[in-house]
Amino acid sequence: MTLAILADIGGTNTRVALAEGTSVRLDSIRRFPNADYQARGQDIAQVLRDYLDQTGARVSGVCVAAAGPVQDGVAEMTNLSWVIDGAKLTAATGATRVAILNDLQAQGQALGHIAPGNLRRVIDGPQTQGAMLVVGLGTGVNAAPVHPAPKGRPMGRIVPPSECGHVNMPVRTEEDFQLIRFIEQKLKAEGEVPHAGVEEVLAGRGLANLHGFAAYAAGHPSSLTSAEVLAALDAGDAIAAHAARLYVHILGQMLADLALIHLPYGGIFLIGGMSRAMTPHFARFGLETSFREARRVDLLQRDFSVTVVEDDYAALTGCAAYLEAMG
Repeated sequence: MTLAILADIGGTNTRVALAEGTSVRLDSIRRFPNADYQARGQDIAQVLRDYLDQTGARVSGVCVAAAGPVQDGVAEMTNLSWVIDGAKLTAATGATRVAILNDLQAQGQALGHIAPGNLRRVIDGPQTQGAMLVVGLGTGVNAAPVHPAPKGRPMGRIVPPSECGHVNMPVRTEEDFQLIRFIEQKLKAEGEVPHAGVEEVLAGRGLANLHGFAAYAAGHPSSLTSAEVLAALDAGDAIAAHAARLYVHILGQMLADLALIHLPYGGIFLIGGMSRAMTPHFARFGLETSFREARRVDLLQRDFSVTVVEDDYAALTGCAAYLEAMG
């Protein structure tokens, strides 16, 4: 079977691996620090060359998942000055099959190819063969529908690009309104655009922002990192618990809105470090209650499931699946 080389380019490291068909060789995964390459004026092309030099592998396909927008086959990294196109990848690897995906698209392509042991159901519900929804909660926030391929279409499923992490934070309570004002004022003071998008409260920095708000509301202003908030939560700290409750409440509302927009009867799948970190707290702080609230239609009360993907290499699997579907 022919080999393919895969790369998942994150904000800090690039993970590179080999795949046979849709199967990623776990023993082939290696990490490369992006900062080292950027400092030398190099990019993903040199990363791939170094990997192939180290392993001696010969590949016929290459697929890259990039943390940034992909337009007309060209990816521009959000946190790196890397521009990636097919010609660059072919020159670096000699591969004839070339694909470039947004990292969230790669995660969507992985659904259906992830081992059951790496899937944790957090909200039960019916699951059919219809559209799915992948929601990324990590350094940033994003979500995209995952549609089955139309009959007769030679390629695999369709995962359109998205930047919905920057949509407005849902507001349902007076406290939500106060939170938005707090986030806006904080961003303005930091010289940032004062927009309270969902990324400001659900991304890695989001839990820290929520803790800042909860501490301010309690009359004890403080500043903790998200990791410190999680540790305080495990220690039973009341302010950390307030922040976690807000996180789960907002997440449930966002997932409910997205479910009604996309109708993911095939399930909603949460990916990323924050989704895994918060999973133990979803039941305690009422994720299902927030998600399954009564609205004019009863879809949220009877349809859709929510599952956390605990596979750290899902984006690589998605790259492999996408290449295989290319034929």
